[in-house]
Amino acid sequence: PTTSSNPLVARFEVLLEGAVPAAPTPADLAEIYGGEIGFETPVVYSNFVESLDGVVALEARQSSGSVISSHQDGDRFLMALLRACADAVLLGAGTLRATPNHRWTPEAIYPSLAASFAELRRMRGLAPEPRLVLVTRHGDIDPSHPAVQAGALVLTTTTNADRLRATLPGTCEVWVAGADAVDLGMAVERLHHQGMSTILTEGGPHVIGELLSAGRLNEVFLTLAPVVAGRGGSGRLGMVEGAALLPDRTVAAGLTSVRRQEDFLFLRYRLGDAETR
Repeated sequence: PTTSSNPLVARFEVLLEGAVPAAPTPADLAEIYGGEIGFETPVVYSNFVESLDGVVALEARQSSGSVISSHQDGDRFLMALLRACADAVLLGAGTLRATPNHRWTPEAIYPSLAASFAELRRMRGLAPEPRLVLVTRHGDIDPSHPAVQAGALVLTTTTNADRLRATLPGTCEVWVAGADAVDLGMAVERLHHQGMSTILTEGGPHVIGELLSAGRLNEVFLTLAPVVAGRGGSGRLGMVEGAALLPDRTVAAGLTSVRRQEDFLFLRYRLGDAETR
């Protein structure tokens, strides 16, 4: 494949680039990606890798995405790039538990380009690291997790807020976002109001379902991996769980970008309810 000036990183082949915003991007990152990457803000955007048969999560497996992608270089680069663009990274507590030693920063997934990702954040006036935002209805957060120790904003219910404030490290902040369940629509509005205009979510699928139900997911980045996962167990999940949309509600998706590395496709969609498109 064609390579960039960084011999370790293959350049993306751009197959389609629609009307997507540009934004200040270091030259080496723009060369690899095939252009600058920006967003119309405020925005919530997701990133998943998916098998050909639509599986994003394998039952009882840590780092399902790495298994599905086989640690493909372009998928890891894009994951890091999307984190680098974000004011905040929004996760469900289940995703946190599935990756016990991870930090949701660009350099954690692609350390060889850490300086370039840091430069992107400086160019855009972002904080040195994206804010980690955790969603938990039941308050099941491990206070010793390194990402929690580094500081997280936890969205929870009235029932669990006081207990979490007492058990989480002082680097964390706890917001009440509902009485019995977390209202992600309300929470996202508050996050935007607090200056977090670009929010990346890496899941899990139930968080995506809640964001779609609340009409709060604006864009989808989807890596299509050339592998068939199969669905022999009920624990294998698609990108959206816990929300039944069709036939009563159509969330239409406009394809805005297609990139390729080898047999992997990197798709970008802009979402909107069919009634408003």
